[in-house]
Amino acid sequence: MTQPVSIRGATLADAPALVDFNRAMARETENKDLPREVISAGVEALLSDARHGFYVVAEADGRLVAGLMVTFEWTDWRNGLFWWIQSVYVSPDYRRRGIYRQLYDFVKHRAAAEGNVRGFRLYVEKDNARAQAVYQTLGMAETHYKMYEEPAR
Repeated sequence: MTQPVSIRGATLADAPALVDFNRAMARETENKDLPREVISAGVEALLSDARHGFYVVAEADGRLVAGLMVTFEWTDWRNGLFWWIQSVYVSPDYRRRGIYRQLYDFVKHRAAAEGNVRGFRLYVEKDNARAQAVYQTLGMAETHYKMYEEPAR
């Protein structure tokens, strides 16, 4: 029998599961095999230094079943922060149970307590219609911005 899901901020002890989630998400969404050592270093760096963001995890049946990362972006136009939601992953056997909604609600409540969060942003693969539908159901809307990037050398 499935136990209720509990949502909490992640700790360094959660790093191995978060690494697994990140690698699984990259395989599922972009067919990429991310090197464990690079992802491990990145996850542990954020968990060790909250100046850049934090992770939230969902626990059920005695194990971690989902996680997401929040990073911070300063907006001078609004004199506050946007929280970027990234690295969202829910284990396949726990999908379609409202776990992402619970994670997002946890993040929104934490933002309200901070007092300087002006909004939430995320990016999603263009072809990931299921995720887009979930985000829209929770009140998010597609923006008019396109995203560009260039790797640093």
